Amino acid sequence: MSDTQPIAFTSIPVVNIADLWSDSLTDRKKVAFKMGQAASAVGFLYVTGHGIPADKIKALREASRQFFAQPLEQKMQYYIGASKSHKGFVPEGEEIYGSGKPDKKEAFDVGFQAPDDHPLVLKGTPLIGANEWPDLPQFRASILDYYESVFALGRKLFSGFALALNLPEDHFESMVTCPPSKLRLIHYPFNADAEDRPGIGAHTDYECFTMLLSDQPGLEVMNEKGDWVDAPPLVENGEEALVINIGDMLEVLTAGQFIATSHRVRKVSQERYSFPLFFACDYHTLIKPLPQFDSQEQSYKELSIGEHMYSQALQTYRYLREKVANGEAALPERATGVATFGHLKKHKN
Repeated sequence: MSDTQPIAFTSIPVVNIADLWSDSLTDRKKVAFKMGQAASAVGFLYVTGHGIPADKIKALREASRQFFAQPLEQKMQYYIGASKSHKGFVPEGEEIYGSGKPDKKEAFDVGFQAPDDHPLVLKGTPLIGANEWPDLPQFRASILDYYESVFALGRKLFSGFALALNLPEDHFESMVTCPPSKLRLIHYPFNADAEDRPGIGAHTDYECFTMLLSDQPGLEVMNEKGDWVDAPPLVENGEEALVINIGDMLEVLTAGQFIATSHRVRKVSQERYSFPLFFACDYHTLIKPLPQFDSQEQSYKELSIGEHMYSQALQTYRYLREKVANGEAALPERATGVATFGHLKKHKN
């Protein structure tokens, strides 16, 4: 084996995933191979041929603008800190990432539609429960319409990642029945005083993978050397590509073969909307390296995906940090600290 270090990536690969819907297993495997290559070498990829209709994306944006255009006091009626299941409006300054400084952004968080009589809801499982919807024309319908489309895409991508790992296509299907998969509507207001510098601190995403739609540059991805690589919006043949990035749980499943690449959002002056859906397995799913990656040499411990997600939220959201501080909430037993995955293990900042 060569001791030469791999060349650090300088751009994000593009994969057309249209053939994931092909009747030919050979064609599906070809796409999966490209997905696996990108997941291993970069941890990020653009996907085209995803099939999400442009009109659903347009309605998502219009509904988001309508909500964020309201006065703060109206938006605070749906404050996430008053939610039973960690959903709703996230005001500026609520989240604190690695930099320790609040970001100039606001968000509205939407989760998987779990009915009130679902066993996980009845047991008070964190992050699981109904959404509370603003009384705005078409808001709920437009957001759910996009959520359902991008969530279905997530299932298809999971089947591709399974093929890339030499697993049956439906290997992960039974693990996704009522997951804490969150869609975030994120709004960065216009800021004429913004300097071109880091905004959201460097972090990895907690779940299996993320599917991101954004309309302005700002996203940056950390390569092996700790350098930042731009990942601006991409349009191919009139279709907006989605940015897919590997999350902590796929890094654990593959013992680091797929990397949860660290990323951040650079401060830019223009108004920016960002719509990530964080695709997760069910709350109580135990994640550990797959047999083909399990060895005595790797250091990945078994994690409960829900506990991991909740523990990260407890360390990030101001209202949850306060609950931990005053004893109303506690970190789960298997909680991990922030900045423990991806290249952050080597480049904490």
